[in-house]
Amino acid sequence: MKGIVEERAVELGEYIVASKTTVRGAAKKFGVSKSTVHKDVAYRLRYIDPQLYRKVKAVLDYNKAQRHIRGGIATKMKYQRQAEMMSLAAAKKRMT
Repeated sequence: MKGIVEERAVELGEYIVASKTTVRGAAKKFGVSKSTVHKDVAYRLRYIDPQLYRKVKAVLDYNKAQRHIRGGIATKMKYQRQAEMMSLAAAKKRMT
């Protein structure tokens, strides 16, 4: 059982580095929880493969630095969609 966890940690680390994905994206791809991915790559990988750990940490640090920007873009898009729906509803109402 112990070997499976270590293999998964290495596979997750390699996937994150290769695709520059987030913890959430890796969790979805591998079918495990976000907390499992985080524990595997942030703690276990440090002892299993320190070189891969440093690469993964760089990707995760970059994603963390960009998080507030992604959140702002998502919020902006949400309100733009709402405004479009409101204007379409108003136009439809004027036509009737």
